[in-house]
Amino acid sequence: MSVKFRPLADRVLIEPNAAETTTASGIIIPDTAKEKPQEGTVIAVGPGKVDEPTTVKEGDKVLYGKYAGSELKLDGKDYLIVKESDLLGILG
Repeated sequence: MSVKFRPLADRVLIEPNAAETTTASGIIIPDTAKEKPQEGTVIAVGPGKVDEPTTVKEGDKVLYGKYAGSELKLDGKDYLIVKESDLLGILG
């Protein structure tokens, strides 16, 4: 996963997980009713601030707020760039 993008300061580049297309019971969810994903994989991490080094690393699976960050498209793929403080946690 080499992306030619390096976040600055405490920013983190995330590749969001794909939205669910069916429910657990097998009902197909239409595109208009899909929830925005809140989980993703860290692709790139900024160096952090002088007094606050970053705690996440590339490859971590993270949980973030529903409306956190800014969406961007690089090399035809959708990504999300957020401040590390907008991350809710690292998934096991």
